[in-house]
Amino acid sequence: MDAAMKLSRFGGWHLFSRRRLFGSAGAGIGSVALASLLQREAAASTPATVKGQPGLPGLPHHEPKAKRVVMLWQGGGPSHVDLFDPKTALIERGGQDIPASVRGQTRLSTMSSGYAKWPVVSPIKPFQKYGQCGMELTTMLPRMGSLADDLCLVRSMNTEAVNHAPGVTFFLSGAQVPGRPSMGAWMNYGLGCETDDLPAFVVMTSSDKGKSCGQLFFDYYWGSGFLPSRFQGVKFRNTGDPVPYLANPQGVSREARRALLDDLAAMNAAHLADYGDPEIDTRIAQYEMAYRMQASVPDLVDFSDEPQHVLDRYGPDVKTKGTFAYNCLIARRLLERGTRFVQLMHAGWDQHNNLFSKLEEMCKDTDAPTAALIQDLKDRGLLDDTLVVWGGEFGRTPFGQGDPNNPKGRDHFGRAFSWVLAGGGVKPGHVYGSTDDYAWNITADPVHVHDMQATIMHLAGIDHTKLTFRYQGRQFRLTDVHGHVVKGVIA
Repeated sequence: MDAAMKLSRFGGWHLFSRRRLFGSAGAGIGSVALASLLQREAAASTPATVKGQPGLPGLPHHEPKAKRVVMLWQGGGPSHVDLFDPKTALIERGGQDIPASVRGQTRLSTMSSGYAKWPVVSPIKPFQKYGQCGMELTTMLPRMGSLADDLCLVRSMNTEAVNHAPGVTFFLSGAQVPGRPSMGAWMNYGLGCETDDLPAFVVMTSSDKGKSCGQLFFDYYWGSGFLPSRFQGVKFRNTGDPVPYLANPQGVSREARRALLDDLAAMNAAHLADYGDPEIDTRIAQYEMAYRMQASVPDLVDFSDEPQHVLDRYGPDVKTKGTFAYNCLIARRLLERGTRFVQLMHAGWDQHNNLFSKLEEMCKDTDAPTAALIQDLKDRGLLDDTLVVWGGEFGRTPFGQGDPNNPKGRDHFGRAFSWVLAGGGVKPGHVYGSTDDYAWNITADPVHVHDMQATIMHLAGIDHTKLTFRYQGRQFRLTDVHGHVVKGVIA
């Protein structure tokens, strides 16, 4: 029964509350969503069934180069001067102060902004050239180096953020203050999902074995902000079942669960017709997704069909839940099953006072799994249309932190740092952007946070200026009012 019929039946506008009026006005959308879900469930056994949830009309805006994205987030700020940006001057001038003419008015964290001395700390391990392209990377990342001809290294990233949570939030949501939708939520909202059996946007977290990094991963890093909550990331847990409450209670069969969900769907549909609350629509969709995941998740985490040589690539921790290696293999299995955006978040890169021991450990944790994921996608013919992104919220200072005569670490540094891309339409074997002799100032082709966001969206077929959502009286987008596509990294 639509709003007009209700008005006629109850005899006029004065008997129809404002809340019910606006609720009923939006009910049609939710009813269509429910009907679509139930129709797909009924038709699940037919070969002609079209799987997935469609995105917004008119999207993608152009032919995508990347049909899926995996974000390998390295939380804490990987040191670009030790890993990706070799500088002879930092080796030759170790211990000398970085000149004021180089430092300028760079914003630093309160931990180092008041220093009187700025002693150069040389890279802790040598660099070497990898691949036919001759890309220079640290020797601490030999497996990633072996794939240099598939990598696109951006050495000119920059951000205004100098602390962890604002920096992560900035990259993943376009603002340093929480409350905006994350990148994965925007893609889920705009492009929809290619599978009924798994979420479009999945998140997994991990940490270094010693858990030396005190930074937390907050839920809003994969949240939906002001978008309906059905678009937020689904976090897979590190212990126990990946998703809680998927298993049926003891004594409840799958058929009984199906009947229960059908009754719940009918009640929720009635409630949705009365109020038009989009969160009721979310509830309907999530119940249905949970039902399907009862069958799809056990298969997802069963590695018995993986060849031993593939498992060996990911390293000895590949079967240990909660490790970066395990999550990387799950990521590949998600991507090949239709998940659009996978976000792996690994903590441990915040080396304020343990640079000379911990940085190498972090490289050992992540090097083989990262390379294995890229090679795995390549072997399966998925790398060409899967964008792999490796990076953190900022880099580390070229000067040492702590006792200037015996520094033990490096502080946060957002003025210049590096990210690594692969597949999904980026130039392979390519280095983009450059910095000065101290890896302090960008000397060519700067890439701001919003520029990288715009580029990732562009590769996925989205014009970042056109994917918007009206909230509190204005149109919002991931890149706010900024950002330009970095054409120099696109193949």
